[in-house]
Amino acid sequence: MEIWQAVILGFVQGLTEFLPVSSSGHIAFFQGVFGISEQDIALFFTIILHLGTLVAVCVVFWRDIIALFRKPFKTFGFLVLASVPAAITGLLFEILHLDEVLLKRSNMGLVLSVFFLVTATVLFVTEMVVKRRQNTLPLCFRTVIPMGVAQAFAVLPGISRSGSTICAGTLAGCKSEDVAKFSFMMSIPVILGSFIIELGMGLYKGEIQQSFTDGGATLGWSVALGFLVSAVAGLFAIKVMLKVIKKANYKWFSLYLVCMAIVCFVLHFTYFN
Repeated sequence: MEIWQAVILGFVQGLTEFLPVSSSGHIAFFQGVFGISEQDIALFFTIILHLGTLVAVCVVFWRDIIALFRKPFKTFGFLVLASVPAAITGLLFEILHLDEVLLKRSNMGLVLSVFFLVTATVLFVTEMVVKRRQNTLPLCFRTVIPMGVAQAFAVLPGISRSGSTICAGTLAGCKSEDVAKFSFMMSIPVILGSFIIELGMGLYKGEIQQSFTDGGATLGWSVALGFLVSAVAGLFAIKVMLKVIKKANYKWFSLYLVCMAIVCFVLHFTYFN
């Protein structure tokens, strides 16, 4: 992997982590376009990209993060509850190595095409529903549980984590400002948990040490620039989504995902195979 590719992947990760278009789907897409296999990407680089997006959330919502640890800990409890489904499905996904099957180069185009279309449909339906009613519910079990379940499905490449949780909370009747904050807060345990597990396993297996031995200065620059670009792009994406959620204007993201689905479908038969 070249440094310029690392910068692009960092930008893609930061931007798509919070826009409702699926970061995992876009990272897989660009890896396929660049001809980069999983073996070509150092594990530590992937970890750092996720850490960059975590920094972006912390910068924007640091007051809300501190408030989690103040009595009565209601939001903290909701956050734990909403994170359980994703933790379970993520663990099963890892144990069964489903990502290796779904993102195998011979399958990737069709898989991304289908799941991009699913996300596009959910976004479009949500906008149509919201514009016909007034959402008034605060954060509660009725709104938090659907958001947690929706986040569990986002382990699938092409299913947007932010998009699915925002749509689930909105369709459950939750107020847009509450949905926005809680959706982004939900990313913290997911990103942090993934970071800790991947870092620990990488160090235990010696994969991270081997990556730096093989990559040298190139990997060092890739990691540094990827982290910086991911964090900056993440900040921008959060600001954009906070405005989008207030207006429930998702149709342009839906249209974009339909275009991406078509591109992936075409590339499946012309390039990825």
